[in-house]
This record gives sequence, structure tokens and C-alpha cells, in this order.
Amino acid sequence: MKSSDDISIRSAEPGDLQALSDFLAPFVADGKILRRNLSELESLIDQYSIAISDSKIVGSVVLEVYSPKLGEIRSLAVSNDYQGRGIGRMLVNACLEQAREKGVFEVMAITSQDSFFQSCGFDYTLPGEKKALFYLTRPSM
Repeated sequence: MKSSDDISIRSAEPGDLQALSDFLAPFVADGKILRRNLSELESLIDQYSIAISDSKIVGSVVLEVYSPKLGEIRSLAVSNDYQGRGIGRMLVNACLEQAREKGVFEVMAITSQDSFFQSCGFDYTLPGEKKALFYLTRPSM
């Protein structure tokens, strides 16, 4: 568990499931993150990191590990009242540490907040000029 002021970062646990779902609901409603039902959250609960203040979730993120070669930071969310305190960076760092512990070679983030992720050390290209390219198979929402 990492801590800063009154904020602590820890791995999510099965007992956090409903609180995590409730925390994420407004971000889903605003279209900022994709909706996950309880069974999807449950299947990923060991990959979530959460930020806690006064016994409540104020931030969360998930590292989805696709293979030993690739993981993705997804669904990064921090309560409006807690933004600007470095919680997002602490959550990203928790994911990167989790990736290192699991031996994941590369971690990507698909985001509309690219300057934030660049400040965390992410870049548009990997060594050797590798770039991620995307193709939509259905109309965007």
C-alpha cells in the first residue's frame, strides 16, 4: 500500500466490488470510461488499484494484462474533488509496478488525456519507432 497525505493506494479486493461499481457509475454516465457489469468487475478485481480517502474510493484504475508482452492501463478515474493531488499519477505508477511484478514487457494507454500520460513517461512510439494503429469495426458512439 502506498500513501500520500490522506490518500492511500492499494489493490482492490472482492469486498470492494460494489463500492467500485458505484464509484465508476458517474464516469460511465459521462462517457469517460466504458461500462462494466459486476461480473466483469469481479473477473478483473485483482487487477484494479484503488485510491482511498476516509474509507471511500476516490480513484481507480485497472491494468488489463493481455499477454506477457502487453498490458493496458484502462478506466483511470479520480473524483473531481480529489483531482490535482497526484492521485492519477499514483494509480498509474501502481499499474506500472504491477506490470513489472508480472513481467509484462509493454504497457499502453488509450486516452484523450495524452499530455497526462506523457508526463508519466508514456510516448507515442516505442523504441524502434513502433506505433499503435487502430481500426474501428463499428461506428463510434
